[in-house]
Amino acid sequence: MKNVNPTETNSWNILKEHYRNLKNFDLKEAFAGNPSRAENFTLVDDDFYVDLSKNLLTTATRDALVALAEECHLSEAMDSYFNGEPINLTEGRAVLHTALRTPLAKADDKVKSFVKEALESKKKMFDYVDQIHNGDLLASNGEKFDTVVNIGIGGSDLGPVMIYQALEAYQNNLKVHFVSNVEGDHVEEVLKKIQPERTLFVIVSKSFGTQETLTNATTIRNWFTGKVNAEAVSQHFIAVSSNVDRATAFGVDENNIFPMFDWVGGRFSLWSTVGMSVALGVGTSNFQELLDGAHSMDVHFKETPLLENIPVQLALLTIWYNNFFKAESEAVIPYTQYLQKLPAYLQQAIMESNGKSVDRTGESVDYQTGNIVWGEPGTNSQHAFFQLIHQGTKLIPAHFIAFAKAKYPQPDHHNKLMANFFAQTEALMNGKSEEEVKADLDQTDLTEIEKKRLQPFKVFAGNKPTTTILIDELSPKSIGKLVAMYEHKIFVEGVIWNVYSYDQWGVELGKILADRILDDIEQLKSDGHDASTTALLKQFYSKLS
Repeated sequence: MKNVNPTETNSWNILKEHYRNLKNFDLKEAFAGNPSRAENFTLVDDDFYVDLSKNLLTTATRDALVALAEECHLSEAMDSYFNGEPINLTEGRAVLHTALRTPLAKADDKVKSFVKEALESKKKMFDYVDQIHNGDLLASNGEKFDTVVNIGIGGSDLGPVMIYQALEAYQNNLKVHFVSNVEGDHVEEVLKKIQPERTLFVIVSKSFGTQETLTNATTIRNWFTGKVNAEAVSQHFIAVSSNVDRATAFGVDENNIFPMFDWVGGRFSLWSTVGMSVALGVGTSNFQELLDGAHSMDVHFKETPLLENIPVQLALLTIWYNNFFKAESEAVIPYTQYLQKLPAYLQQAIMESNGKSVDRTGESVDYQTGNIVWGEPGTNSQHAFFQLIHQGTKLIPAHFIAFAKAKYPQPDHHNKLMANFFAQTEALMNGKSEEEVKADLDQTDLTEIEKKRLQPFKVFAGNKPTTTILIDELSPKSIGKLVAMYEHKIFVEGVIWNVYSYDQWGVELGKILADRILDDIEQLKSDGHDASTTALLKQFYSKLS
């Protein structure tokens, strides 16, 4: 990919000037002056309806942002991405999570070998899952498995747990639990809920050496052998890993080790055998639908012009707010409890990818890159942090996501949910003026002094930007499409910010120091650290007795 400092492009200077001219832009006036604004700024792809019209932009903004993408050679970068070129240059790897969901008949010649690898591993996984469901593979007591425990962390946990919860309406009789944190209490709470003789344990670690995962797996194996026996480990423990030797040494049958690929980053791997727990929990047909949905977004991203391209336009808006309005965060608010883990998943996917301060030439950047992502489901979030979005001092662009159809026939509930969904974006845009507040207060029995005192506290400035993503219904296919949409948004941002989105060196330093401090803790040592850490270690040791 070509290295372009975005701040040195002609489009960036145009956008800087455009931002200065747009400081007094008012969304209400924009809608009043253009009856077609909603239509002009809405993107549609089959079951996805993406309304960008409540954002602080004009057609000139959109055109300048697209020109920025073109000056940064986005289309060429997309070709490199889909063609399997080693765009993760710091690790010398291709970035081909898209190959995990590409049908062989649709694969370009340059990536067919990757797609074949992916299909082979998927077949092995699907065959195994079907055997578990059909009772062809039984637990050591001769009965069917009824529980699954996924043991992983980061991309080996966040993606699968998010998808499994999102597809709760599609779950089968296998109950899936997730163990991620190295905290022993977390492990113990899961073990209290399961019967070892009916449980399948899935250890997910590319290296089979991740400290948290191996610690948890070892603790669980020891618990299991104490409850059942050591001979049953090979029947109850399987692995998703590239390290066959370590997995077999742990006690996993070599036939029950499912491959991971160097060309798939952990945070983009849920489509692979890393999704084993999801496939077990919702079945192979639903897992295939998940892949099909993601592939449909791949096709949209690859083939749609930049002006109508959903991931491209979402990414460009993030850059617009992050780099010109200096908005440092972005809220993701799904109006469904099924997507309660989506914000946490996106925190890793987005912030680990684009939280970089060095560009692709190795130089420190002098502009903002990755932004902070956070959120909670609506309507719960309305009673938590919406006060800050409505009346706080920070500009927080927000994505509102909802499904037009509910999974179950509860129209009273769904109508109220959707009323809140639509009301919040309208309220954030329109606000409430002093005149409107005064008119409301005049309908009360308050004294004039009381009215005057209360009035400023009830004013809402409005003009708060939101993007509305309305999807026909929640299904494995639409969830796959939604997640892939954000994956491609990440890619576009990384191209324009000129950073490597697919490494994560920032994760490594703390791990190395933790290993050193672990040695100190085991010897009750506290010297050799800064004064604060030394004092903290001493305080910790004082509470161990």
